[in-house]
Amino acid sequence: MNFGYKQLYVGGELIDASDGSTFEVKCPADGSTVASLAWASPDDTENALQSAKRGFLTWSSMTHAERAGWIAKLREKIIENREELRSAIMYEMGKRWEETEGDLSSIIDALEYYPTAYHALEPDILTDLDGDHRHHIIHQPVGVVVAYLAYNFPLLNLGFKLGPALAAGCSIIIKPSEYSPLSAYLIGTYCAEIGFPPGVITVLCGELEDVGIPLSVSTIPQLVTMIGSTETAQKLIAQSSTSSIKRYSMECGGNAPFVVFADADLNKAVADAVALKIGNAGQICVAPNRFFVHQSLLGSFTDSLVEEFANVRLGFGKQEDYEMGPLTNAQSVIRMEEIVDLALQQGGVLRCGGSRGKEDGHFFEPTVIVLPQDAPVLQSEVFGPIAMVVGFERFEEVVLAANDTDAGLASYVYSQDEGTLLDMSRQLEFGEVHLNGFKFDIYLPHGGIKNSGFGVDCSERALDDYIIRKRVTQALPV
Repeated sequence: MNFGYKQLYVGGELIDASDGSTFEVKCPADGSTVASLAWASPDDTENALQSAKRGFLTWSSMTHAERAGWIAKLREKIIENREELRSAIMYEMGKRWEETEGDLSSIIDALEYYPTAYHALEPDILTDLDGDHRHHIIHQPVGVVVAYLAYNFPLLNLGFKLGPALAAGCSIIIKPSEYSPLSAYLIGTYCAEIGFPPGVITVLCGELEDVGIPLSVSTIPQLVTMIGSTETAQKLIAQSSTSSIKRYSMECGGNAPFVVFADADLNKAVADAVALKIGNAGQICVAPNRFFVHQSLLGSFTDSLVEEFANVRLGFGKQEDYEMGPLTNAQSVIRMEEIVDLALQQGGVLRCGGSRGKEDGHFFEPTVIVLPQDAPVLQSEVFGPIAMVVGFERFEEVVLAANDTDAGLASYVYSQDEGTLLDMSRQLEFGEVHLNGFKFDIYLPHGGIKNSGFGVDCSERALDDYIIRKRVTQALPV
């Protein structure tokens, strides 16, 4: 399937790149061309920044009801084009057709949730201890936002940024990943079709030196937000802090532990492990990488996981019957091979998988490797369908092992003992602790600690990044 040529969306208009540059989006399943996109130049980036600056003045001066009306229009346009968007996600990143629905629903939910959440924010009234002044806190939008998106959930990631930014009154420049930019470009097309106020939303992509770096170093953005790797966040902060003081909201990489105690419901633990690890071909920042299993269950858990993984069929497309699609890019496949090689060199035992699985496309087999607890490869974020299994004996031992990572995004614990669950939830150094199951939704805060970033996606707390809280103090008549 080919979606044709898509333009940049800048200043409320669909435009070609000023230097005529284009970029071909390839399907990771077979290498076929999915679309041709206008690829922004430095002049286009500067145009985008200036138009977003003007767009902020327009958008922030609107009433909440006016902004909510425009957001609702965009949401309806997305719903109207849901099949096109789902197809775009499937072809540009190889996601299973069934999984594209969750990606699409996330942006729809975000555009519905955040106008209501913002409207519900109450001005804070502060008590004056002397009784001679009146104080309150008002909320105002922070300004122009630049959002860098990861490739794994093109519309979910976009919704997590677009929803709170628009509701708060910010203009936003969206820079999607070069691995999955098509769906974001389609959103820009829909904005143009409904006549969304110019400069409020901008969509463009291009080379790092032409788009990414100029957006970061500009003094126009007041908030830089990102979903991506820790390494990218470090570079982005270093670049952007050279010119001005900015706010940051970063959702970075994870290295989630999955802890299975001796009294765990084994069937439930295995089922969740499979769902989390092969969903989206393992390309999920909250997917578990390190499976710490009590020695009494290590053999049975590993055998069950191997059996489930061995039955996973690789494929692509709406009609084919399969459980997992390809990885989104060739670099990811190479990384999977490197991780397997390192694991085996460090004492790992390969139980299943470990290879590409198909001659064509960026496929990689679901893989199980049993490792010693001190293997250095356990420090690596996998971001693919590799499960590294480690045995443990004692509570204190597994807490130390689980926390032995620079990342701190999500974690998972399985036990029937409430005391164990409570102790683990307190001692695990992760922004999220899921007990005997997992749940993610737009109203639940999502964020990490340590090198997994700062700031929050989802929930009303995400709005904190997009608003300024201003204190207003008035003297009372004497």
